[in-house]
Amino acid sequence: MEKNSIILPEWRRRLLKNHLLIVLIAFELILSLVFFIVSYITRNIYFRGVGVGLLIAWVTNLIAYLFQRKVVKK
Repeated sequence: MEKNSIILPEWRRRLLKNHLLIVLIAFELILSLVFFIVSYITRNIYFRGVGVGLLIAWVTNLIAYLFQRKVVKK
């Protein structure tokens, strides 16, 4: 790949290569918050359910990530 790529700049490539799990966990949290906000604005229970599902996935992934870091350190 090019060094000066517009689609995948160097900072984004480095972030995804080194910290992909953290980026995905943060993205799940942000996406769940967006669905919660949309559910309160539209009063749609479907969006709230999606937000709850993403929040459960976020907590599960965070626990797995922390457990992995603890095991790898030992």
